[in-house]
Parts: sequence; C-alpha cells; structure tokens
Amino acid sequence: MGKKVKKDEKPPPDDVFDTLLVESRQAGTVVLMLSSPEEDVQSKACEAIYKFVDKCDENKKQLLDLNAVEHLLALMQSEDKIVRRNAVMAVGVMTAHPDVRKYLRKQEATIPALVNLLAPEEDSVCHEFSALAMSNMATEFSSKAAIFENGGVEPLVRCLLSHDPDVQKNGIEAIALLLMDYQTRTAIRDVDGLAPMLECLKSEYAVIQKLALLALERASQDGENRSALRELEAMSRLIDFVAHPECNDLHVMAVMVLSNLLEDLESLELVKETGGLKRLVAVITDQVPPEEEAKGGKGAPDKGGKGSRQAKKSAKDSATSKNKQGSAAKKQESADSSEPPPGEAIIPTLPDVKMCAAKAIARSARSAENRKILHEQETEKMLIHLLSHESAEVQSSAAQALAIMAENLTSRDSIREWDGLGPLIKMISSENSDVKESATLALANLTTANSNNCTEIQNLNGIEPLINCLADGREEAVANSACVLTNLAQIEVLRADAQNKGVVRALIEPLNSRNTTVQSKTALAVAAYVCDAESRENFRLSDGLTPLVALLRSGNDEVRRNAAWAITVCAVDEPTATEICKLGGMELLQEIQTSSTRKSPFAEAALQKLLDSNLSAKYALTGCLTSTNYIENGFYDVGQLRPGTKFLTVEEYAKQDMNDKRPIIIVNAKPDPTVSQAQSQAELDAKQEASKTSVTGKSSRTGRDSKTSEGRAHSPTEQGTGSTSRLSSAKKTRKQQEREEKQREEELQAQLQREAEAISAAENKPYEAPCDSTLLKFIDEVVDKIQPLPTTREQVKALATFVADKMGGPIERGQLSNFGWELPLSQIKFELKSNVVPLGKIKAGIHVHRALLFKTLADKIAVSCSLMRGEYNRAWNEVLLPEEDCSLEDSLFAYTPTPGAPKFPPKTFIVDLIHEPGNLLPFDTPEAQTYKKI
Repeated sequence: MGKKVKKDEKPPPDDVFDTLLVESRQAGTVVLMLSSPEEDVQSKACEAIYKFVDKCDENKKQLLDLNAVEHLLALMQSEDKIVRRNAVMAVGVMTAHPDVRKYLRKQEATIPALVNLLAPEEDSVCHEFSALAMSNMATEFSSKAAIFENGGVEPLVRCLLSHDPDVQKNGIEAIALLLMDYQTRTAIRDVDGLAPMLECLKSEYAVIQKLALLALERASQDGENRSALRELEAMSRLIDFVAHPECNDLHVMAVMVLSNLLEDLESLELVKETGGLKRLVAVITDQVPPEEEAKGGKGAPDKGGKGSRQAKKSAKDSATSKNKQGSAAKKQESADSSEPPPGEAIIPTLPDVKMCAAKAIARSARSAENRKILHEQETEKMLIHLLSHESAEVQSSAAQALAIMAENLTSRDSIREWDGLGPLIKMISSENSDVKESATLALANLTTANSNNCTEIQNLNGIEPLINCLADGREEAVANSACVLTNLAQIEVLRADAQNKGVVRALIEPLNSRNTTVQSKTALAVAAYVCDAESRENFRLSDGLTPLVALLRSGNDEVRRNAAWAITVCAVDEPTATEICKLGGMELLQEIQTSSTRKSPFAEAALQKLLDSNLSAKYALTGCLTSTNYIENGFYDVGQLRPGTKFLTVEEYAKQDMNDKRPIIIVNAKPDPTVSQAQSQAELDAKQEASKTSVTGKSSRTGRDSKTSEGRAHSPTEQGTGSTSRLSSAKKTRKQQEREEKQREEELQAQLQREAEAISAAENKPYEAPCDSTLLKFIDEVVDKIQPLPTTREQVKALATFVADKMGGPIERGQLSNFGWELPLSQIKFELKSNVVPLGKIKAGIHVHRALLFKTLADKIAVSCSLMRGEYNRAWNEVLLPEEDCSLEDSLFAYTPTPGAPKFPPKTFIVDLIHEPGNLLPFDTPEAQTYKKI
C-alpha cells in the first residue's frame, strides 16, 4: 500500500467569515436575509419566499405584512440575473393577492421594473413571471394605463413569439386584459401584434387558444384592427378553426370574433368572394354547400379543401398504403394526411356555436348593404334550417336574425318562398318565452308592407295562435303579436277573419299592461280592428273603452298618440262617443291640447271627432256647429262651458235639483206618449158608447120595467134577510175577528211593499227625455210649407219668419230688454219640475233660442246653415248664398248663364231672427256685427 499523502489545505483568510449554514423556519428571518449584501443569500431567500407564497394566499398576506414586497421590488432591479429571476418569481406569484396588487400600484417603480424584465436578453423564466405579474396587475384600470404608458404592450407581444408555452399564456392573458382599453387596441396594431395573436390559434394548448380568441374578439371591436385582420386572412383562419371538431369548446369564441369582423361591408365582400360565407353556413347547418362540388379544383388556391372527390379518394388510398408499411410514427403522420382539409369535412357543431353564428349574422345584418350581400348568399336558408333545431336558444337566435334580415324587402319574399313562415308560426305556441318573442318579432317584420306574407299566415292558420299570444305573460311577445295583427288588418278578408276569431275582445287585456310598448302596439291594433260598427259595439260592450281612455294619461308620447288615434276611430259612432265622454275622454283630450309639451295633431283629431259625434258637447265647448253637423233628437244645449268644466249627460242634468240657472234646452221631436194614450182611450170609449146606443129602445125600456117589478116583489124578503144577517153577525166569535185583523195587516204590508218596489223600479228605470210634440208639429209644418219653396234664399227667409212667429214675434230695436222671456221660461221649468226644457215649449225666446230652433228646422229640410254662439245669450245662424238665386225651373230648364260672365263664390249671410225676421245681413257689414253683440 502506498503512503497516504496529506492534502495541503489553505485556511480561509482572516477577514472572511466562515461559511454558515442557517436553517430558518420563520418567514421573518428569511425577509431579513433579503437585506443581505451577498447575492447568493438574496437569491436563496427569494427562492425560499417563492416556494412559501406558492402554497396559499395566507402566506402572501403574511409576507406583505412583513414588508417583503418592498425588498423584492428592489431585488428585481438587481445586477445579478439569478437574483432578478428569483425575485420576479416571488413577486409574480404574490400579485395574485389583491392586497399585494394594491401595494404595488402605489409604487411607481413596479411597472417599469416588470417591463424591463421582459427584455429579450432576460431569462425566459423572467419573461414568464413578469408577464404573470402584469396579467394580474392588469385587472385594474389604473394598472392598465400604467403598463400602456411605460411601453409594456410591445414586450408582451414579443412574449407571444416565445417557444415557452407559459410565457405565451401569460403574455396573451395580459394582452387580452389590456385590450379592454381602447388605447391598447390602437397600440396593438402599431406594434404588429395581431399576427402573433392569430398564430396563437395554432398552439397545442387550449388555454392559449382561448385567450388568443378573447384578445382577438376585443381587438376586432376597432374598425382599423378589423381591416388589418382582413389583410392577415383572419376570417379564413377562423372558419378553418371552427371546422376543427377537436376545438369545439372554443368555437363559440371564434364565432364571436367572426361576428365582429362581419360588421364591415368589406369583410362580407371578401368572405363572399373566397366562399368563406358558404363554408361557414355549411359548418353551422351541418350540411355541405350546394355549390361545393362544382367549385372543386377551380379558381383561387385551396383554402379549405376545394379539390375533387377523386383526388381526395386517391390521397386517402395512398395514405392507407403507407400506414401498412411505416412505423408507428409514420402511421400517425399518414393518418393525419388522410383527413380532408379543414372546412371540407362537415362535423356537427354544438348548439352554442349555432346560436352564436345566428347572432353574428344578425349583428352583421344591421347594415342595409350587409343585408343585401347576405341575401345574395342565401343566408336565410341557414337561419330557416336552424328554426327546426331542438335547442330553444338556437331557435330564438335564428328567429332574431330572420327578423333583422326581414328589413330587406326582397328577403321577406324569399323567406316565404323557402317555407320560413311555417316554423315561425309553430314557434308562437312554444312554451319558451324567448322563442315566442323572437318568432313574433320576425313575423312582425315579415308582414310589414307585404300582403303575400299576410295571406300566407292565414293559409297556415297563424291568426289564432297570434290572438292567443296576446294573453301571454311575455310583454315583448304580446307587443309583437299586436304588431303582426295590425299588419294583417290592412287586408279586409284577414281583418274579418281575425274579428270572427275574437281579436277585438283579446285586445282589451293588453291595454291594461304597464309596459308602454305593449300599450302603444295594442292601441294601434285596436284602431285597426274597430273600423266597423259591429266591432265598435263589441269593443264598447266588452268594456274596452275604459282602459283605452286611461292610456291618454300616459306619460309616453307614442302611447298617447296611438290611444288618441284609436279613439278617433271609435268615436265615429254616437253611442261610443257618448261612452267615451262619460269616461272623461273629452276632458283628457282638452287637457292634452292645452299642454305645450303633450299637444299633438292626433289628440286634436280625436277631440274633433269626439265632438262631431257628440254635438251637444261640441256646442257647449266650442260654441259652433257647422253646416255639416246635423241636429238630431237627443241634442241639448247646456250653454257655454268654461274650460275645465266637466260636460254632463242630460240624465245627470235632469237628476239635479231645480235651480235658478238657465234651463237645459233639449231637442226631442217625438209625440207625447201620455197624450197619445189618452187620445186613443177616448176614441175607444167613443166607439163603445156608439155601439151601446145602437141597441133598440124597447129592450132598454123592458130592462127598466123588470127592475121596478123585481124591487117590489122582493122587498119583504130583503127585510127578512137583513134581520137574519144582523143575528149572524152578533154571533161572530172573537177568533174570527182576530183572523180578519191579521189578514188586513198582511194586505197592508203587501201593498206597502208593492209601492216600495214601484218607487225603486222608477228610480232604476233608464232616463227618458221629455217628448216634444210641439216641435214635431213645427217640423211637419216646415216640411209641408217651406221645403217646397223654389230657392234656398226663399226657404231661409220663410223659415226665419216662421221661427220668429213661434218665439214671440219680431222685437223692435232697443226693446230687447223689455221683451219678457225669462219669466215664461221659469214657469215652464216649474211646471215640468225639471231643469230640462223641450225646445218646442218655449213660446218667448231671444237670440239663443231662436237660432237653435232655426238650425234644428233647417237641418230637417236640408237647408245648409251653421249655428254660432256669442256672449250674453247671443247666437246666430250663418248661411252661404249666391248673390242672386235662380228659381228651380230656371236652374233645370231655362236658365243659362251668360257666356264669359264672371262667377263669384257664395257669400256668408247672417239670418236676422229678431228685428226683421228673414232679413239677410252680409257677414262683414256693421249691421251683422251689431246683431252678434250687445
């Protein structure tokens, strides 16, 4: 054996501390080691902290409280690479805690230090954790702004080109968060960051693909970014991505990016030229495009497998032969080569992808130019195909897209021709509210200005489901259904069909909705369907006027406008107009018209129509009845009402206690039933008396003799009978007397009950206006004597004289105050015990009474005149007459106007009924103005 040789070891220098191995189990001790001047100690301390904070969030909070973050932030800027690396590892993990992020946001050196660690010369570990820290920090807006200001976008884009997937993941995540700010969307294009983001779609890791799609979706919200993505052929790549079945969980996000890109007309034109839109349709509908085979092997380079089927078959056969001869690796490679190119094989897509694709089409179709291109590519066929999908979400999205596509006029006809209306009508009966809403919206757009679609809906029995949908709980579906029914009502046959199926009654319930859209659309539908008398009566009897009038109080302009239009249509009938007035509709319309903000032509038209159908109210409120307003029985004059005063019915005025105010003058030219009954009874009695007197005198005398002899013969017997009755009455028992008294009490109670029932029946009896037989006689006399006169001028003069004679005769000028008319009028009120006085009973009247009688009689003989009310009981009639009237014979036979003679329009005259009855006063003369005023 050899001799052991002792190694010659040099002792450490005297000024160097011996190596010390420290085992620490307290975080505080390790934090103190961060302040060491030795880089090795700093590195190991940072590594220990990284391992410690990676365990749980409590450890992160503990080190924050020990002020470790401040030391770590300083060490991130160390000159030693290892120290920098370990420090950023610890900080990157600690930024997952919100309190740590809050602390770092307050430190100005945080973001610059992280950006510097993304430099190309730094280690990939530094890139990974620096990007991680920036992605965590970018969750707050202030940090986003700080990263952008310190130039952090470009280094993050470089991370996408790294071969380390962790670096790529953290970098794309940080970019996706930064792209929520519009400034970063511009910056990402300036640093050429869109192409690396598209390359991330080829990553083997789904999380990187997902984050890349999220970043692209946010970046594509900018118009210039969309243009840049078109140049990078992003749409083809995304369609290819959707065609890969192994990425089906990411297809939704890819379609969302496509949705943004398809907003631009240029994108649609590009995808149309390259055939990408049909490929997308094929992927979404799980069908092969009809022109796919014809286009194979022609045109542009192959971007989705446009080769012929024979070429694909030979490629598949060659790949199969290679599989049998090669190794396992070669087998896999040949199997990959045997697959058809992306987009060629049609793989069923998930329902969410179909839903997002339909929404993407709907979003793109918001532009008229885009709708035109989509229609040329027959996109409606895809949407109609999706209507039959089992998923309710897919059906709803497809129907919404069809609703937007239907804004294109040609699309409406195409959807009908491609049998798109049938599935939509079936969807109305769906239990899903979203499906109902979308289907009704599509039908509303499809039936707008398209009579063929309206007729097709009737042929498909779609009217009844639409009426049933009016009672649905989904307010949007109700509004859309009302809109469809309004469109159908434009065709008379369809309107009658809907009315027969009860649409008028069905529209009443939606009027009570609190949704303004439902109120507006329903009121418009009511206006479309109550255009005939039967429907208006049905609507009135079903109590539909109450909610309709209540809509006039709405604060929504459209609701008030449509409600006013519906009232305009309803007020054509006098009973309906009267009911609207009872419900306060007239007061509401007057209030609307006095408002400067709510006033509208629709409310004015409704008020005018209401007044034209209720002349009593019109005369009371406006003081004017035109020549087209004909006074009928039931008209009453209550005098001039002040603004805001409620107009009452004649029944309400009649129930008021008698007062000293002016009477309510009513026109009711009917015979008095009591007088007519009395006359008929008198005539009957006279006939019976005449028949009695026709009997012979002999029989009457014989009757008198027989009565005398009988009286003589029976007188002793009558005396005996009287004595017997007195004896029997004395023998009546007390019980019989009590029984008779009880019977009399019962009869008395029964009589009182009958009287009470008669009184209550009289009170509940509907009001009947007092009949005016005198006015009826006036009308008969005017028809007999004045109507046959040859000219209108003569008729006016004769009628004026007739009215003056019936109302007390002419009154000299200046003597009107001495004409006693008030006392006779009060006597009539007292006699009738009512404030309502028939016009014919007035025997002494002045301007207001005579003008009303003149207008009433003139309307009966077709003399055109108007009735105007002034102040202080003044009223007058205006007539339009030519300068000189020709006779009836002249106008028919002999009269020929002089050729070339000037023709003047008729002039307005005021008829004098007071001073010189029959005198016609030209409207603009002083005499006419004096007649109208005191």
